[in-house]
Amino acid sequence: MAFLDLGPIRRVAGSVKLPGSKSISNRVLLLAALASGETRLHDLLDSDDTRVMLDALRTLGIAVRQDGGAAVVSGAGGAFPLKAAELFLGNAGTAFRPLTAALALCGGDYRLSGVARMHERPIGDLVDALRQLGARIDYLAASGYPPLHIRPASINANAKVSVRGDVSSQFLTALLMALPLTGRETTVTVEGELISKPYVDITLNTMRRFGVEVAREGWVSFTIPAGAHYRSPGDLWVEGDASSASYFLAAGAIGGGPVRVEGVGASSIQGDVRFAEALEQMGARIAMGENWIEASAPAGGKLRAIDADFNHIPDAAMTVAVAALFADGPCALRNIGSWRVKETDRIAAMATELRKLGATVGEGADWLRVIPPAALRPATIDTYDDHRMAMCFSLAALGGVTVRIKDPQCVNKTFPEYFEVLSRISGLS
Repeated sequence: MAFLDLGPIRRVAGSVKLPGSKSISNRVLLLAALASGETRLHDLLDSDDTRVMLDALRTLGIAVRQDGGAAVVSGAGGAFPLKAAELFLGNAGTAFRPLTAALALCGGDYRLSGVARMHERPIGDLVDALRQLGARIDYLAASGYPPLHIRPASINANAKVSVRGDVSSQFLTALLMALPLTGRETTVTVEGELISKPYVDITLNTMRRFGVEVAREGWVSFTIPAGAHYRSPGDLWVEGDASSASYFLAAGAIGGGPVRVEGVGASSIQGDVRFAEALEQMGARIAMGENWIEASAPAGGKLRAIDADFNHIPDAAMTVAVAALFADGPCALRNIGSWRVKETDRIAAMATELRKLGATVGEGADWLRVIPPAALRPATIDTYDDHRMAMCFSLAALGGVTVRIKDPQCVNKTFPEYFEVLSRISGLS
């Protein structure tokens, strides 16, 4: 399908069972592969990104089978058994970065590549950190970017390593998840401000569930203990995707509601549940239980303008940018520089598409300012092969206009059924 026409959507209401979290799914898949024992993963996300990780693990010699609704992973109890492989990892950063780190410590010969956009996404800071440990990694094209050639190497004992934290938290996550393969105590120091801290929290929580406790001093220093080894927790349930929840919660706040998302709530380990706080600041009515969140429009019907730092929830902040079309004044999103190195340059893409709908938009290196129009204009939205662009801009159909979403299949990266679910709660099906 080359495009999908949505709207106008007059009202949304209903309940949505969220797919499994992408961030958690790819983390637990990797740790289950490296752990001793067999792990049964329940509610694992089925999407392009998780299929990329599953295909890579199988290529590396890990047995994965389906048993009812669970994915059963037979762990290697350490390094991957295959010592030579070529992996194509699409545009899945949550697969490419952690696998780069793990394979660099496995003593094998590996080549990693992806789609053209993946080869434009920086990985130099992670490679530099791994080289401090003795890893041998060559760039096969532009320096600092994939594709990569990883060669067998002797890893330093009792090493200390530093990594930049201000480009992507995935670099720190990749290092932390890989370092138990050495069996040695290693301290990772973060240079600069660590962005997206809640995603590192997910990493630490997931590692803990597999038996590795990381000692940290604030957000500056992280120590892997000597003798650390991943052990299967047996059965593990993946909670719903909090980033995906943002679209439906915003729909409830814009389109009346109530809309309830099931699978995340007060007990969630994902930082993106704090998107609900941003909606509350915009006047939305929010209710929350241990495993659900519900959003309804403000009593007056109009969202309030917001000026906030979104460094902690950069993915969900994209939804705020589109919700800003329905605010009572200019909205400013700050400290979102990581958008520049995602599936596309999301600051530039967001500004371009918001202007098509009639908004006045200012942009900088790490900020976006959105002045909503008096009335939205119908628009054809380019999605840049970016799943979040497609899902975010579907919300514009709540503004009384028809919105054409180009390349709607790009949502397969994380939420293949997204448009069907949106149709169900909006009465379009």
